[in-house]
Amino acid sequence: MLRLTWVQPEDLLGHELRQAAQDGREPKAIAARWRAAGGPDAPLTTGASPTRASRYLRQLAEDLLDELGDLPSTLADDEPTDLEKIRSLCLEWPPSCGQSCRWGGTRPKESGTPPARASVPTPTPATTPRHLESAWLGRAVGCLLGKPVEKLPLEAIRQLARSTGNWPLSTWFTERGVPEEVLQKHPWNRRSAKTSLAENIDGMPEDDDLNYPLLNLLVLRRHGKSFTTTDVARTWLDELPAGRTFTAERIAYRNLLTGLEPPHTARHRNPFREWIGALIRADVHGWTNPGDPAAAAAQAHRDATLTHTANGVYAAMFTAATIAQAATGEHDVHTCLRTGLTVVPPRSRLARAVHHAIELAREHDDFDTVVDELHATHAATHHWVHAVPNTALIAAALTHANGDFSGSICRAVSGGWDTDSNGATAGSIAGLLAEDPAALPDRWTAPLKNRLSTSVGDFNGIGFDTLAHLTHRETHRS
Repeated sequence: MLRLTWVQPEDLLGHELRQAAQDGREPKAIAARWRAAGGPDAPLTTGASPTRASRYLRQLAEDLLDELGDLPSTLADDEPTDLEKIRSLCLEWPPSCGQSCRWGGTRPKESGTPPARASVPTPTPATTPRHLESAWLGRAVGCLLGKPVEKLPLEAIRQLARSTGNWPLSTWFTERGVPEEVLQKHPWNRRSAKTSLAENIDGMPEDDDLNYPLLNLLVLRRHGKSFTTTDVARTWLDELPAGRTFTAERIAYRNLLTGLEPPHTARHRNPFREWIGALIRADVHGWTNPGDPAAAAAQAHRDATLTHTANGVYAAMFTAATIAQAATGEHDVHTCLRTGLTVVPPRSRLARAVHHAIELAREHDDFDTVVDELHATHAATHHWVHAVPNTALIAAALTHANGDFSGSICRAVSGGWDTDSNGATAGSIAGLLAEDPAALPDRWTAPLKNRLSTSVGDFNGIGFDTLAHLTHRETHRS
């Protein structure tokens, strides 16, 4: 029996009940109706429960998803999704933004010609193909480091690493030397272990954390920086296999195929709209807007609103703005993170979580203590893929490591939750700060063999040096 993940209504309902409780809606009455009918909780880690629900329960789940979607939120004023409303709340919004800051949303090109770009920032001399190659490599290395332990609980990650003397985490995970009883209790991620343990890495395997930056590179090459959300949607339908999508992206993809248009694609029966998917798509927006974090954030917003709302969108904007600051040659990761926060509504849950994480990283010398505090704060209320705890962990890792490459990716992965995504984003930022691929330790980059596997477009087998040159071209285009 085919159990397609992340789309079954009976599985979505439990996630939507949790999302409603987080974003200021009152779901208790609807939750009681669901449980009285025998409705299950959401699957803890996977995208689908093992058995199909009855026709009655499935129809009830669809009806309740719609009812939950119509509930008012008490957080709406503090956590808008509209770009202009976001900007109005961000009193320190960065200056010198061009057209992409003023022209947000999903306005299609055929409805009119966008205004001329006001002042396209000139990429600084620090933004070279070598910088971008380091960033691409950093993203791949961090992703690959986290792949074998994705979905594992924090204690499992610690036990697996400690059993081989690799704690605090400092290099690739390996199965060599792990006691059999530990492997039985904590098996590796079954899809990733065969390509991401130290003994079997042979190039960079396909992963959604690399597929989405490739897709956004395609969007920019085809439509320039004035792309619309609709352009992103069309590119996905043309180039992204549906089976390579997950969580919010799979829901939005399904919504597109049923005739819905952005931004409704992000909201309709989509309990994952504040998860991490938009964040992992944000790097290219920062890389191609060096020195213009406002433009990077606005560009990320147009991309993110295909699939996400509120804090899911803010996570992407925060990442893009942080990277745009780092792309100027700014060596201080703390300045870059502060810049990222200037595009996030200050009373949002994401802003509060990131501030808290940075404070913890400054207060404690032991990063395990930081991680334990973050898990105590977020683990009981958030799914392991939610944007709020994962963005907080990324910020904490970068802060605690002071932007050092190895320290940043190892801390991000050792903190659990969405390990490959967190490692990828931390690696992208720290790799960009390192400025040159030669500055990244050989133990990380050599196993990748300058080769990326993907099902996106004609990119399969491409080298990171080539990707850097393609990305660099887009920094000069409007």
